[in-house]
Amino acid sequence: MTDPHVVVGMDGSLISVRALDQAAEEAARRGIALRVVYAVPDRDEAGPVFGSAASRVRERHPAVPVETRAVEDGVVRALARESADAVLTVIGTRGLGGLTGLVCGAVTSRLATQAHGPLLVVRGERPHDDHRDVLLGVAADTDTEAALYAVDEAQRRGAHLRVLRSGTHRHPTPELPSLIPVTRPGQEGLPRVAVASRTSRTTPAHALVEATRDGVVVVIGSHRSSSRHGGHLGSAAHTLLHHAHCPVVVVPTG
Repeated sequence: MTDPHVVVGMDGSLISVRALDQAAEEAARRGIALRVVYAVPDRDEAGPVFGSAASRVRERHPAVPVETRAVEDGVVRALARESADAVLTVIGTRGLGGLTGLVCGAVTSRLATQAHGPLLVVRGERPHDDHRDVLLGVAADTDTEAALYAVDEAQRRGAHLRVLRSGTHRHPTPELPSLIPVTRPGQEGLPRVAVASRTSRTTPAHALVEATRDGVVVVIGSHRSSSRHGGHLGSAAHTLLHHAHCPVVVVPTG
């Protein structure tokens, strides 16, 4: 599959089914295909899971093309590799079988720093609500890619975008216009994003987590480095990955 597509890590567990459902919605919202990936020791084990997954997606989103791919590799390496040509990669926070490692928060964090594109981590117990705000956690003017993604996400949903502080008190919160114009050339026909910035210089990570109770998704950056281990997550991003009340999108930046 070389056309634009969403990738989802799947293993048949309940949390991965939730990830599948959200990934299918993301693909349908964008009008692109879905690739279901299962990291397994033996590819023959994936057949029943793939059959159920494909049937579920086609029943709910018949216009979304579905491809399945079994890979004999670790889940982090497999999904990091698959993310290279994906518009978005989606995972759940827990799993069984090939995604057993996702029980450990460290594995989710590793994938968040190694993915080559936006990574959506499905969190929260309630179904998402498109009437809620898209949240953007920013710490510096270098969070341009995360801001771009958040603006586009709000426009896709016709939602408001709320900018929240995610850094420490030592650095002022950048305003969105310094990151990216709210309406860019070629997008004049899309809904304008309303921005409400929370500019407290002492907003701790737990306050950012509390804000996710009212969000449909929260977007935050993962800063790249020259290390072979990928980028790194700030304390706020790490906290969101493990405690947010809504899905989290981690966007490589810098």
